[in-house]
Amino acid sequence: MKILVVNSGSSSCKYQLIEMDTETVVCSGIAERIGLEMGSLSHKIYPGTDREEKIVREQHFPTHKEAMELVIALLTDADKGVIKDKNEIAAIGHRVLQGGEEMTEPVIVTEHVKQCIRDCIPLGPLHNPANLMGIEVCEALFPGLPNVAVFDTEFGMSMPDESYMYALPYSYYEEMRIRRYGFHGTSHKYIAKKTAEYLGKPLNTLRSITMHLGNGSSMTCVKNGRCLDTSMGLTPLEGLVMGTRCGTIDAAIVPFVMQKKGLTPAEIDDVMNKKSGLMGLCGMSDMRDLEAARDNGDKKADLAFRMLVHSIRKQLGAYFFLLDGQVDALVFTAGIGEHDVDVREAVVSNLEALGIKLDKEKNKAHLSGAHTISTPDSKIQVLVIPTNEELQIAQTAKELISK
Repeated sequence: MKILVVNSGSSSCKYQLIEMDTETVVCSGIAERIGLEMGSLSHKIYPGTDREEKIVREQHFPTHKEAMELVIALLTDADKGVIKDKNEIAAIGHRVLQGGEEMTEPVIVTEHVKQCIRDCIPLGPLHNPANLMGIEVCEALFPGLPNVAVFDTEFGMSMPDESYMYALPYSYYEEMRIRRYGFHGTSHKYIAKKTAEYLGKPLNTLRSITMHLGNGSSMTCVKNGRCLDTSMGLTPLEGLVMGTRCGTIDAAIVPFVMQKKGLTPAEIDDVMNKKSGLMGLCGMSDMRDLEAARDNGDKKADLAFRMLVHSIRKQLGAYFFLLDGQVDALVFTAGIGEHDVDVREAVVSNLEALGIKLDKEKNKAHLSGAHTISTPDSKIQVLVIPTNEELQIAQTAKELISK
């Protein structure tokens, strides 16, 4: 069985074709600059574990439909295609940012589901229209094939109200559904499942803290395999210091800066989402560049690094208390979490009083797959587990169509 996973953006479309019998990627790619004068599509084929082939095409993509038509042509190409016919694809799984309170679990797409995605556009104005567009394009190009929507907010829907509510007038929640939704939910769900498997525990007994650290970062507190609390809020802006996002700040800063700088709501939103975080502090959002500058004595880069670590440790402490100190594992994942040795060491250093002991040599070993970086006598295991949101979406799609 093969599942096509699609993540449609406003001017891009990422995809993976996954062979579900072996859970391996057959091919993947991204179409970019859709709607502009000249677009491009980068298509990678993985015929075996020892090699890959890359095909790059540049052409005008007026809409996502033309980009997906080229994807189908590449998938079924007589010489380099990976399937003989698009009917070999059993289902298409779609990442959808925001499902609101009605879409609390993955679903096979119907007209009602599409309307729910439309209704959530005010909560996800950049992503939901693009996600819906990707679904409708696939419906047109793959008639009769099941489309499965997997919502980024799904994992956070298990939070109790004391976790997801804001202390604003209750009518704001009733009228506008202002609450904490949490994001990176597909990743957090996948990591919770993999953590339980790694520890040999039933998922419904797992108590863990997941740190999804990348350009966008979030943390989730997992109790009995479900999300108890998460760091992102109504939008992905809340929480940790991130690549270009400021994370949690005093809300009064917003009107203060708007007044002083004469900014519109759209302009201050752009500042907080695209010009803040690590980028705003030191002019760099890539941790490799930042740490090289830090090693060369750049004080702003050093400040940015310390602020990132501080925000993670602060959230870590809060979640430790929410779990009553009974934690099975701390888990690092995503780009920074899986690869940045210095960040991991800084986050879990000097926590012996909590029973957390880092093995510095294991931490520096750059091992592949899920592995432990804490010492054998650490009361709480510290793990590195690679995330795989596309596989999680594909597994979900397979499960739903099998029913």
